[in-house]
Amino acid sequence: MKLNLDLLKRLSEAPGIPGWEDRVRELVQAQLEGLVDEVRTDAMGNLIAHKQGAGLRVMVAAHLDEIGFYVRYVDERGFLRVHSAGGFDTRNLFARQVTVHAASGDLPGLMNPSGKPIHISTPEERKKVPEMAEFFVDLGLPAEKVRQQVRVGDPVTLKQEAVRLGDFFTGKAMDDRAAVFVLLEALRRLKGKKIRHDLYAVFTTQEEVGLRGALTGAYGVEPEIGIALDTTLAVDIPEVPPHLAVTEAGKGVGIKVMDASSISQRWLVQEFVALAEEKGIPHQMEVLPLGGTDAGAIQQARAGVPSLTLSIPSRYVHTVTEAVHLRDLEATVALLSAYLSGR
Repeated sequence: MKLNLDLLKRLSEAPGIPGWEDRVRELVQAQLEGLVDEVRTDAMGNLIAHKQGAGLRVMVAAHLDEIGFYVRYVDERGFLRVHSAGGFDTRNLFARQVTVHAASGDLPGLMNPSGKPIHISTPEERKKVPEMAEFFVDLGLPAEKVRQQVRVGDPVTLKQEAVRLGDFFTGKAMDDRAAVFVLLEALRRLKGKKIRHDLYAVFTTQEEVGLRGALTGAYGVEPEIGIALDTTLAVDIPEVPPHLAVTEAGKGVGIKVMDASSISQRWLVQEFVALAEEKGIPHQMEVLPLGGTDAGAIQQARAGVPSLTLSIPSRYVHTVTEAVHLRDLEATVALLSAYLSGR
């Protein structure tokens, strides 16, 4: 089947920071119609889709949320100060368009750090990397109107169009909408087919602030095997030595050995490697020094769950230009589908 890149574009551009995943969840739920036997939403906002099978209870998790912000203060001139929800490198936040999701409706804004422009700053001031607390949002409105429309706690998301870029697809929130897309595509390929496992596709919440949705989701599902789908570093770019690249874009799905949140179950890693080799699916082994996925929460649920992560290599992670290779998307869909179908 051909990848539905229009769906990936819609997923990327949909806003949904930790704790405010509603719009993304609604988009995903609409896509699940006819693909699974049951859909429900739990107390944490996880969307849990069940496709019946005769084998082990398998939980496949892909998180709905993206890194973003919450309004924490509105000053006397109408500028907004924000608090980050997820990890940002502030070097990537200069001169960004954002959307403030107020109760009265979405408001366009501009994000910049406080300070002088290049024309009037000193060489020393230009070298400084601002802290998150120095960034503000300008809505271009009088202070009175801002105070009428915006409240502390309103979500703020980065704005970016998702587009095809050669052999890549790029946009905001590919972490983890690319994995949400992979899970939906796998379910589409399994439509009307019997599967060897009892599948729970769980679209989790609040991953970017501590794997929270996956923790409670796994407690409720009680899986016997856990599979997290997420992006990983592909730092195969100029000035980065190969041994630091983690993965390479276009070389296939990453089968994670370990990261900072989990060490994958060894026999499960071996099973996926053998399956990828048997099916001729491009794959690469991954060791990630820092960062984690929902697998870290799933494997610690109840008495413990054998778990691993399938990773989509991504360039420019945690920016609005995250880029995933179409070949890697296809490889991830193919490997996950093959495992679930038993074929």
